[in-house]
Amino acid sequence: MEVQQIESPIKQEIVAYPRIKELAERAAMYLSGSYPVHFTGPAGIGKTSLALFTANQLGQPVTFLSGNHEMSNEDLLGSFRGFTKSTLVDNFVRSVYKKEEKLDENWEDGRLLKAVKEGHVVVYDEFTRSKPETNNLFLSVIQEGILPIYGKKENQSYIPVHPDFKIILTSNPEEYAGVFKSQDALLDRLITFKLEYPGADEEADLISGKTGIEKQDAIFLTEFISRIRQKSSSKGSAGPGMRAALMIATIAAKQEIEISKENDSFKKLCLDVLTFPVGQMMDQTSKEKTEQLIINELKKTNGG
Repeated sequence: MEVQQIESPIKQEIVAYPRIKELAERAAMYLSGSYPVHFTGPAGIGKTSLALFTANQLGQPVTFLSGNHEMSNEDLLGSFRGFTKSTLVDNFVRSVYKKEEKLDENWEDGRLLKAVKEGHVVVYDEFTRSKPETNNLFLSVIQEGILPIYGKKENQSYIPVHPDFKIILTSNPEEYAGVFKSQDALLDRLITFKLEYPGADEEADLISGKTGIEKQDAIFLTEFISRIRQKSSSKGSAGPGMRAALMIATIAAKQEIEISKENDSFKKLCLDVLTFPVGQMMDQTSKEKTEQLIINELKKTNGG
């Protein structure tokens, strides 16, 4: 299976295997037709990387927004930032001295306003972590093709959206902590792709391609994380994503730690990476119980 390293617009390496490349090409096609695209799925599955990879295919400037509950209209539209003082001295007539001082407020465009004006591709990562009232701005941008302007002291109450403007959104499922329920009116305007964890072979290819570890080690690591994921799902949690597997594989490769369930250094690495998140996902109050669960699943994993 072909795995490629691709550089995104913000200098982040992305591993793309055939299914992901095909998905990105479809998404880029819809974006070129002025339809916004939405990638949703569990944490650690690669939504942000996919969004950036897709944006890279369009050959346009990219604006990256990261959703959070403190994001406001000022962040998106802009605000007044201080004052500029100007002084005019008029001494045209020698006997008359005239001095005028003027203060002007300085307006600084927000990131969305700038992107709408100049026709950027906006990647709005984890948009459901922002408050729904903040995201209301995107309804007008997507549906009516205008961006309402608040706070700017001009007669113009909105600006038209640049014809090259495009937007890609990502989100976690609603059951994740810190996530707001999105407006149906917004979701109805998006082409949504629901992402799931790739098959074992694809996930192993991705880990091997990204970190340089042997394929058989990537298969072992993928199966191990999958076992932990299954245990987490019994408690109603999605469990650790590919990010955890990539972290373990990357450290093991750089520190030359043998990926083996018999290797004490590898065991300690797995415990350091997984104990805290797995304990939280499974509501484990005992660190010792969480560690024992991880070690037990490591022992049961084939290979290694």
